[in-house]
Amino acid sequence: MSAPRFDDAFRARLHDLFRWRRDVRHFRPDPLPHEALERLVRETALSPSVGYSQPWRFVRVETPERRRAVIASFERANAQALAGYDGKDAALYAQLKLSGLREAPAHVAVFCDTSTTTGRGLGRATMPQMLAYSAAMAIYTLWLAARADGIGVGWVSILEPEVVTLALDVPGEWELIAYLCIGYPAGDSDTPELVTAGWERQDERALTLHER
Repeated sequence: MSAPRFDDAFRARLHDLFRWRRDVRHFRPDPLPHEALERLVRETALSPSVGYSQPWRFVRVETPERRRAVIASFERANAQALAGYDGKDAALYAQLKLSGLREAPAHVAVFCDTSTTTGRGLGRATMPQMLAYSAAMAIYTLWLAARADGIGVGWVSILEPEVVTLALDVPGEWELIAYLCIGYPAGDSDTPELVTAGWERQDERALTLHER
């Protein structure tokens, strides 16, 4: 099989995919076809991983009690985070919508299996955190594939990892990497919501290729 050739038109569309891949917090109530989510998870098999370890583990959270436990964890963590700000920052933070946990039709928790023997330890003796980084790469693969299908993804990080892990009853060797809200977005934008809300702007340092 010969390698494909990617032309300027494809590269322009790829740039559009990167630009319109947003962290979604506003979802329509329409349910996702079950096979759509399974297809997105299968796409993550194409993600890079250290030593070809493939340590990511996806858990679809359907049980109402488990979802309620996650939402309660978010509310506690969010209140604690708000208490860490004051003045204008506190007022602005209180107005931000930081999760779509109540609206998103699909909840998916992503874990890193720190006990996996797949890959036989290659590449992580000096950087064991590469397992978690590999799981993060799989999340981004899913995110881009979802956007290409018109599906939105929101990453909720304002959570208590131990509480969520316990609520989902997963093996103790699984480390929580992400909790994702997935569904059809209520609207599309190519601008990060936190930029629109006035919380932050593009950091020019992130665009700089530093030399040493």
